[in-house]
Amino acid sequence: MSMDKIINYELFTVPPRWLFLRVETEGGLVGWGEPIVEGRAKTTATAVAELMDKYVMKMNPNKIEDIWQVLYRSGFYRGGPIHMSALAGIDQAMWDLKGKRFNSPIYELMGGACRDRVRVYKWVGGDEPGESAEAARKLVADGFTSLKMNVAGRLQYIESQKTIETITKRFVEVREAVGSNVDIAVDFHGRVSESLAPRIAEAIAPYMPFFLEEPVPPGNWKALTYLKGRTSIPIALGERLYSRWDFRPYLEAGVVDVIQPDLSHAGGITECKKIASYGETYDTTVAFHCPLGPIALAASLQVAATTHNFLIQETSLGLHYNEGVELTDYLKNPQIFKIKNGYINLPKGPGLGIEIDEEVVKEASLKGHDWKNPVWRYDDGSIAEW
Repeated sequence: MSMDKIINYELFTVPPRWLFLRVETEGGLVGWGEPIVEGRAKTTATAVAELMDKYVMKMNPNKIEDIWQVLYRSGFYRGGPIHMSALAGIDQAMWDLKGKRFNSPIYELMGGACRDRVRVYKWVGGDEPGESAEAARKLVADGFTSLKMNVAGRLQYIESQKTIETITKRFVEVREAVGSNVDIAVDFHGRVSESLAPRIAEAIAPYMPFFLEEPVPPGNWKALTYLKGRTSIPIALGERLYSRWDFRPYLEAGVVDVIQPDLSHAGGITECKKIASYGETYDTTVAFHCPLGPIALAASLQVAATTHNFLIQETSLGLHYNEGVELTDYLKNPQIFKIKNGYINLPKGPGLGIEIDEEVVKEASLKGHDWKNPVWRYDDGSIAEW
């Protein structure tokens, strides 16, 4: 097989908050990746350009594992969100190219699928309990059998009885709206303190949450251990972990039940497959994090297809961050993400299985974006966790 050298790459900053990488070979193949840190698009783009120019343009694009190791190890300084997200997008593009070379879905090149379809969930919004319940009903009507929700915004280290009652009411109303056949995951977004997390978990536990996501800020071992010993609700985390080495201490400590590596943050397809397999040795399940665009979701589906301990896949379809832009807007084959009975069928096309509408991408990139995370403050003016 010829090397089919890479001759060009382009980066497109597109609304609502995404960054796409296009890689082209001398044989005319085009591979796509989605390297992004939300709110750090320009920084990530610079990192991608450095890695492409210094290393990838000189390498054999068929050697995906070698490219990954070079990009990870050769810079001496390694890891973290910017480096690993840049690496992730490049890795996705290399796999997309390889799949197109062999006219095969990526999962076929990774040992073949161990499932026929991928279960997915969607976010439910709403600032008030009643709004959340109505949004949940609509999701179920749209074909979802699982959803995820926040139960609170700004939270102090210790909260009042009224606040905990409001949180519980929000969850209970959603549970009553959708019934017991729909799974409801709860995202704490790392906003909850060590003392508060068990109290909230205890209050909502009778209504059977699917899992608690990022219940405390990452790295707070004492809080995770404390919570793990006080709730039977499965604990999920990992969106702010970027490699096998980052996940290792959490797995060894036994404080996580559901690991959530992000295909655009944690080293791409190559690394996330390894993280998932590593988690299998600790009897954990995998729910890939993905509040992002179509390329990240397509990459997630490819790895989910090959992962025995896979649980469920996040999607950003209709996500409030998208602000009028849907991830399918950038596709020529938007039906690829069609939801039926809570599942997306495995893509059958080569590579990532998606067909990017390049004209739409180029036009959108003229507008671009400068998205940033909201800044939250408490009533006294001090900064709050977002």
